[in-house]
Amino acid sequence: MKISKQELQINEDIRDKEILVIDADGTKLGTMSAKDAQKLAFDQDLDLVKIAPQATPPVCRIMDYGKYCFEQAKREKEARKNQKIVSIKEIRMFSTIDTHDFETKVNQAVKFLQGGDKLKVSVRFRKRAIAHPELGAELLDRFKEALSDAGTVDKPAKMEGRSIVMFVSPKTNK
Repeated sequence: MKISKQELQINEDIRDKEILVIDADGTKLGTMSAKDAQKLAFDQDLDLVKIAPQATPPVCRIMDYGKYCFEQAKREKEARKNQKIVSIKEIRMFSTIDTHDFETKVNQAVKFLQGGDKLKVSVRFRKRAIAHPELGAELLDRFKEALSDAGTVDKPAKMEGRSIVMFVSPKTNK
């Protein structure tokens, strides 16, 4: 079952009385009955394909439908190959992080950003540390300064439950 693919009507599926026919090389043949157009297409060993069903009269084209489907699939595959999938990586820290651990997290974040991924940096508060959210904000400011060469902040630091979250995207090289 196909959900989003719209199938074109071909050959015997076309039940309109009058249709506008376009030849394989692009010349208009005028309006004629669907039976006559089908006969014309079969004489050329091609298919009759309805390309504009909403027009009055509907527009049909004489073409090689198998070749058309193959080229369409090839174009879609090429488009998928050229698109870049951006994933969101997350770096979690606690408000009482040590300097070496902080540097390790920064190095990991730079590696993610250079790979083209977006970054979600969160500072989690344990137990009574939630009483001092300014420590987490300072930590995220230091993190932002350390990443200033590799990325820019999309969404500034924001408190969400027991953690502060900030989003960073890679810098574009133009």
